[in-house]
Amino acid sequence: MVTIAVILMVMLFAKSKTDFLEYLEIEQGRSQKTIENYDHYLARLIDFAGDITVADINAELVRKWRLWLNRLGTNTSDELGKSTLNYHLIALRSYLKFCAKRDIPTLSPDKIELAKTARKQVTFLNENELERLFNMPDLNTIIGLRDRAILELLFSSGLRVSELVGLNKGDVNLKRKEFMVRGKGQKDRPVFVSDAAAWWLTQYAEKRSDNSQPLFIRYSGSKKVNLSGNFYRLTARSVQRLVSKYALLAGITKTVTPHTLRHSFATDLIMNGADVRSVQSMLGHSNIATTQIYTHITDPHLKSVHQSFHNKSD
Repeated sequence: MVTIAVILMVMLFAKSKTDFLEYLEIEQGRSQKTIENYDHYLARLIDFAGDITVADINAELVRKWRLWLNRLGTNTSDELGKSTLNYHLIALRSYLKFCAKRDIPTLSPDKIELAKTARKQVTFLNENELERLFNMPDLNTIIGLRDRAILELLFSSGLRVSELVGLNKGDVNLKRKEFMVRGKGQKDRPVFVSDAAAWWLTQYAEKRSDNSQPLFIRYSGSKKVNLSGNFYRLTARSVQRLVSKYALLAGITKTVTPHTLRHSFATDLIMNGADVRSVQSMLGHSNIATTQIYTHITDPHLKSVHQSFHNKSD
């Protein structure tokens, strides 16, 4: 039989977690997806530890929770990935910071150390691969024009796929070839459009005869039009599928996603001499360490300079 004390302990933790999630939404302006993820990660602490109070969270509990998470496993692995483990720890650390601000006695957030992860290999497309990819859509169809515009815009702007599918027709200024986008953490940043991307966006816009507001819309499937007769917005998953499809048709053997085009955008900037701080701003990274993964591309560039200019005979 559940005692009143246990119920109160559960309610105290549940109330505190709910307050934290509301804080993320109202005061921090975090997205609903982020809030859902944090809720999921913190719920796993309850799954492991049971009915605990905030004061019960200590270094030993976190150590055992990390071990439990590490052995949790997924559908494809017997262990939880290090990055996924870190997502749980980041959520807990953020929660503990919230508690500290409100003078709620618990573990200090600086006691939470993230697991070390190997640096991810950045996949990007070279000039020849980009050209082959761009030439795959059938430009005799409205879908092909849309897809060419999507590919060009992803590469020329460095947009995240979630940012791209959220665009409306009135958001993009094709005359100025720039616009503002709200990215992660509800942060606004300027986005610039190349001449080629602006041209293809114009071609696509001129072929459209609908009054739907989304910049990129669905033309296939049973649910392409809503009850008001407007086309539905293209989803991030649909963009992922079309990018993968055209990469396959182009004979590109590496895995290509919308984020690959974002990597290609950043790599192209670095290769052509852009400074890391500017690339950081254009990508919307809050931490420059995230942007510095692209500086690896300078190595082959330096090698070519060395081979071209070092120890040349007269």
